[in-house]
Amino acid sequence: MKKIYFISDLHLGAKTLKSPRETEMRVVEWLDSVKESASAIYMLGDILDYWFEYRCVVPRGFTRFFGKIAELTDRGVEVHWFIGNHDIWIFDYLPSELGVTLHRESIVTELGGKRFYLGHGDGEGKRSFGFLFIRWLFRNRVCQKLYSAIHPRWSVPFAHGWSSNSRKAGGETPKFGNDENNPLVVWAREFNRKADEKIDFFVFGHQHLLFSRTLTSGGEIVLIGDWISHLSYAVFDGNEISLKCFK
Repeated sequence: MKKIYFISDLHLGAKTLKSPRETEMRVVEWLDSVKESASAIYMLGDILDYWFEYRCVVPRGFTRFFGKIAELTDRGVEVHWFIGNHDIWIFDYLPSELGVTLHRESIVTELGGKRFYLGHGDGEGKRSFGFLFIRWLFRNRVCQKLYSAIHPRWSVPFAHGWSSNSRKAGGETPKFGNDENNPLVVWAREFNRKADEKIDFFVFGHQHLLFSRTLTSGGEIVLIGDWISHLSYAVFDGNEISLKCFK
């Protein structure tokens, strides 16, 4: 079978990237390198550092990245885009223009005879009240309508500033290790312990950590890093999933 790829936390357009254009070009190079072997690519959230679709306009930028995604879907490669906690406000423009399948929540699916639990990772595990409130606020349709009434001249710089300040304050720095106490590891272990049908692979982004671990309740959890520090991705060959870094 052809391979299935997983990637997350590119944060394209982030002001804190040393060279946003260079990062975008590296991502395009990676997509080009896997296009012959890929049957599907799962992008597990925070692909863009900020995105908001107004009714008649969309943000500028990302031309090369969008063009490459459209090329892949035109070739018959399935591209699945999961929203994260930065690119929440994708509506119908990118799915219709690029041909991607949009996922607003985590999913359980079967790939190559294995059961996968796929998601960004911000909806699982133990989270603070403040984080849960912000997540609810950003996903609330009424709040989205109110935000859309603000002119992009003001809303876009505000959003980029929010993202940059959050990262500088430690909001994007992993607070957890790759041990048994990691909240996603704890959550996945409990999920499989209670499940009638166990998950073979839990695959997440969000924490910007790069590791895989066999769970004591069965299955494996894989955190696929980011493209800020690791240039990392995961690949499933039909039997096992492995982590790699693009050089």
